[in-house]
Amino acid sequence: MGQHTIFQERITAVRQKLNEWEVDGVLVTSPANRRWLSGFTGSNGQLLVTANKALIATDFRYYAQAGREAPDFALFKHQRTLADTQDFLAESGAKTVGLEAKYVTLASMIELEEVKGVTWKPLLLTLEPLRLRKTAVEVKAIQEACAITDDVMAQVPHIARAGMSEREVAWELEKTLRQAGAEALAFDILVASGPNSALPHHHPGERCLQAGDPLIVDMGAQVDGYKSDMTRSFYLGAKASVHYFELYQLVLRAQTAVFQNAKPGMSLKAVDAIARNMLDRAGHADHFGHGLGHGLGLGIHEDPLLSPRASDEDTIEVGTIVTIEPGCYLPDWGGIRLEETALMTDAGLVPLTHCPKVPGIAMK
Repeated sequence: MGQHTIFQERITAVRQKLNEWEVDGVLVTSPANRRWLSGFTGSNGQLLVTANKALIATDFRYYAQAGREAPDFALFKHQRTLADTQDFLAESGAKTVGLEAKYVTLASMIELEEVKGVTWKPLLLTLEPLRLRKTAVEVKAIQEACAITDDVMAQVPHIARAGMSEREVAWELEKTLRQAGAEALAFDILVASGPNSALPHHHPGERCLQAGDPLIVDMGAQVDGYKSDMTRSFYLGAKASVHYFELYQLVLRAQTAVFQNAKPGMSLKAVDAIARNMLDRAGHADHFGHGLGHGLGLGIHEDPLLSPRASDEDTIEVGTIVTIEPGCYLPDWGGIRLEETALMTDAGLVPLTHCPKVPGIAMK
């Protein structure tokens, strides 16, 4: 299936939602939704889809680019003035327009309310449910991003060494990801050593790696806009301590249990509980404070969210790509997290990341 046909089908899918949303059209401004629906990769632009029109508005910098990348949309030059916004809406003919409530800022809303003849309707969800199930083209891009991440993560034991700062390790990994073919980082690389590894989203700093440190490395590559996400945990030393090894094996068993037992149609909460219950029974109920995983694609954090706070009605379906990332974080000591990017198939979860899980780094 060609890209042109894919975008036409996506526009049709959005049009089929207009009656449900009770709007004449929907204004799409979030970068991931905009790219998914049109193919446009520029940083400034908005889409307006009605029952019979599909418009893309952007300024002089991206006008020609939008014409090349989004041929299914009629072009409108928008120099970010109220008059242009008024004309853009008038051209669509829409009187009631849905807005992406999660992405429209208060400042933008104040400007939009100055447009005459249009009633705005906030929508908590617009294209996100349509993006849940990935196409073969999307899966291929994510697989390529995962393969790059696999290769670079395997080099961590050869890059990290005592005396290097977390920031230095992160920079070396960023360069290596780029050299391996990533068009961009999926997100800022996380390198957390020693007690810093007890902070799930630690930013690499000046702390230097030391013998006996637990070390968490979380990174991903981007290919054609699509992202990967993988975490590995290491122990800096010739041989991991008994405490580290036992905790590592617990987290690994929890992750393995998810791959063995998660099936399509299970509630998101139930998938999360597979790992969480194992950690709870081992006495670590207070040491796994985040959800088991999240969807990813054009965004690094997408629906669905595997979490104990998920609705009982929300399930994981075939074609969904998620992360599976159980962790255990002990204040003042450190933490362990193992994360895979995985695809839900008819038979269950299949990992798309494959870097071996080798917990030790021999000190240099």
